[in-house]
Amino acid sequence: MFDDKFKIFSGSANVKLAEDICRFLGVPRGKSVLREFSDGEIYFQVLENVRGADVFVVQSCSHPVDRHLMELLLMIDAFKRASAWRITAVIPYYCYARQDRKDKPRVPISAKLVADLLETAGASRALTLDLHAPQIQGYFNVPVDHLFAAPVLVEHFKKLNLGPFTVVSPDAGGVERARYFAKKMDAPLAIVDKRRVDVDVSEVVHLIGDVRGRAALVVDDIIDTAGTLVKTAEALLREGATRIFAAATHAVLSGPAVERLCASPIEQVVVTDSIPLSEAAARVDKIKVLSVAELLARGIRSIHEETSISELFI
Repeated sequence: MFDDKFKIFSGSANVKLAEDICRFLGVPRGKSVLREFSDGEIYFQVLENVRGADVFVVQSCSHPVDRHLMELLLMIDAFKRASAWRITAVIPYYCYARQDRKDKPRVPISAKLVADLLETAGASRALTLDLHAPQIQGYFNVPVDHLFAAPVLVEHFKKLNLGPFTVVSPDAGGVERARYFAKKMDAPLAIVDKRRVDVDVSEVVHLIGDVRGRAALVVDDIIDTAGTLVKTAEALLREGATRIFAAATHAVLSGPAVERLCASPIEQVVVTDSIPLSEAAARVDKIKVLSVAELLARGIRSIHEETSISELFI
């Protein structure tokens, strides 16, 4: 049972996930007003006392990215000025994470800037889920708890009884994630060697590993335009894979993603509710959504009770 100094609020990005988290913890969602002026400026007001409270702000920075990020910053600032004891930004989907380094001349390190903005606004710590680059934790000067959706996804695929299959990483950067899946499911690992030729455009060069005569499970953290995923699936079929499945934490699904997935040879695409699906995506039978509400709720409870969070990584 929690006391009245434990508060969970949410922005507009993923209200259902926030409500599911509150339901799991047995606490009401905090009362607030969030609207916009006629010129698009955001207005936020806390409608209950948070002085001395341990406040958690649930907000995925998904589309429209900049609006949801700005909402989060304004909410954190409001709680800081209302004398909250601690403010934890719960960010199931961390925006700008793919811009985590200077890979070209004269470009920003956007992921670092977002971390700076959150700290400047007044965040005491952050709770995130499957960062695109785990080293982004180092961009913060406050504690960051980085959870993984893999246990939720692995449990689903264990129940499918796929027969002989191979776990596939769609690029070298996702090998650790795919290796976790392979280890937990006692399956071999394969890696796709791809070359990025432009923003959101990549081409498959060759496959490292064996998928011939086996099902293939492609594991990634984000599905954005789905171009890489579909090309990977087609390459796996050419290499002799019999069936293709995909798993990812964050279903960004922008641009032609839904159409590409519908036309692809992938039998099932399993994602989480870190980002709410669009209406078009929700109508696609091959896209299955698993909830991470319990995972995030347990993380929030561990932070509030000052207990170990490491058991959530198993």
